[in-house]
Amino acid sequence: MILAAALLMQSVPLQSIQTYVRADFDRTPTQCDVLISHPSDPERVGEGVSRADADLPAAILACTEAVAGDPGNPRLNYQLARAYGYSGLHEEGQSYRDVALRAGYPQSLFVVGYIRVENWDGRGADPCYGGELIRRSAHAGRYAGLVGFPHYALMGEFDACTAGPEIDRAEMLGFLDEAEARASDYYQGLLVDQLRARLVD
Repeated sequence: MILAAALLMQSVPLQSIQTYVRADFDRTPTQCDVLISHPSDPERVGEGVSRADADLPAAILACTEAVAGDPGNPRLNYQLARAYGYSGLHEEGQSYRDVALRAGYPQSLFVVGYIRVENWDGRGADPCYGGELIRRSAHAGRYAGLVGFPHYALMGEFDACTAGPEIDRAEMLGFLDEAEARASDYYQGLLVDQLRARLVD
């Protein structure tokens, strides 16, 4: 029963997730981007807006219009799902989240992975599926994935997983090397140092 519930949460099977190619999608800024793009999304085309500063009803309207004009664009679908999620309308946002995830959109890989590990939407935790998504986000260069995957692995979140994610110390140290190269402030550097020290201990 628990396995069946977990599979229901995996609306996009891992084998269906593609490798994101930026050049395949229109990057013209829209009002959706202005209102709800994530400040840490490496694929954003604007400055980004924090959750606290977002006008969620306006973002839902703008992103609904943007997605209608470009339904396959994972950036726009992710942003509409973000607006719905922050509004507590998780079911309404699920199909848009799935479009972004199926395209392998890096921000979506990390965010959906985080949601499933932490049970952020209340649908139940699935750390094995979520962990693999976070691992893939690290391979896609998402900073949060580069540090998040080693963090969750060291916390034992994936210890009960039998079919993945793969836990490879050398791979995780490589993630941390990349995170260190990308670190933008003192605190990010400290985080990398702490995680690396635990991995080599």
